[in-house]
Amino acid sequence: MFTSENGLQLNEGEVRIPSGCAVSAIIDRSGRPMTGEKIIRSIATMHDRSNGLGGGFAGYGIYPDYKDYYAFHLFFDSRTARKETEDYLAAHFEVVYSSEMKTRKVKGIHGEPLIFRYFLYPLSKRLANSLLDEEQYVVKYVNKINTDIKGAFVFSSGKNMGIFKGVGFPEDIGRFYLLDEEYEGYMWTSHGRYPTNTPGWWGGAHPFGLLSYSVVHNGEISSYDANRRYIEMFGYKCNLQTDTEVITYVIDFLLRVKGLTLEEVAKVISASFWSTIDDKSEDEKRQEIFLRKAFPSLLINGPFSIIFGFDGGLMALNDRLKLRSMVCAEKGDLAFVSSEECGIRVIEPELDSIFAPAGGQPVIYTLREGVIR
Repeated sequence: MFTSENGLQLNEGEVRIPSGCAVSAIIDRSGRPMTGEKIIRSIATMHDRSNGLGGGFAGYGIYPDYKDYYAFHLFFDSRTARKETEDYLAAHFEVVYSSEMKTRKVKGIHGEPLIFRYFLYPLSKRLANSLLDEEQYVVKYVNKINTDIKGAFVFSSGKNMGIFKGVGFPEDIGRFYLLDEEYEGYMWTSHGRYPTNTPGWWGGAHPFGLLSYSVVHNGEISSYDANRRYIEMFGYKCNLQTDTEVITYVIDFLLRVKGLTLEEVAKVISASFWSTIDDKSEDEKRQEIFLRKAFPSLLINGPFSIIFGFDGGLMALNDRLKLRSMVCAEKGDLAFVSSEECGIRVIEPELDSIFAPAGGQPVIYTLREGVIR
């Protein structure tokens, strides 16, 4: 219960917090596995930045026994949608194992859809006839399911990683999926949602994923329509009713399809102002001018802080004006990213270093290789 400035009593979810949403991440750069308990504590500390309309997590290294297979996590609105999807998957993939996702009853989590998990590999004959590489084949059918099968949504499709999300406060979502007991991974990212312009529903919660990529995001994308129209020319479909979905597809397009480095991706989506580029060295100037001219429609405008997860690491990035908060820290092999310092200190009170990255400057943590700032 909150009291507004005019004395009205308001319940949780009825208060608008313009800078709401929380993001958090932890990676053990030595590759040691950890349960989701720490990341749940981290995001729970920032409880007041969300309003119970969305929470979620991505864990990396969580499926070592099935690490060579694509782990599809799906929401179904009905048994009919499940049957249609399973028939479709069987026609295009080898289904190695499938099961209903294990969950527990948690107060505050209700109205959940059917949640199933499938470990898959493209059928060799289908793949050979498709003229697509393996990853593009998977992307094609993820988009087809989400677009063509009513009531079915693939919300995770990577190898040896998984996304867990829904409608509720993030700490409740973490316990709902038993992340503190059933899973161990070398990296976790998390999100507490405060939707402002889009609906709060299970498919619209963060993280958003494609293959082994995942994105959690705090902010609002004012360039969404321009970004969406451009990226949908290359076969992507934005079906999940929130601006963050397009960030995932933009990064996939630039990184996997176009072969840019993470630093170059950052220079596209959080590009320097032209006046800033003018003050850089000739080599930097040539590179940034080329990227701005090559991908003008993929510049992301609006306030944002994102954590982009990938196989082997993460990238933290603010908008170029740093209109959303983000803090990074390190302790031995552990590296942390959070919207607020409290999200780090609750896990590790004594740190080796802590800093706030500048606007538009990526911070990249990877396994074994350390950090690139």
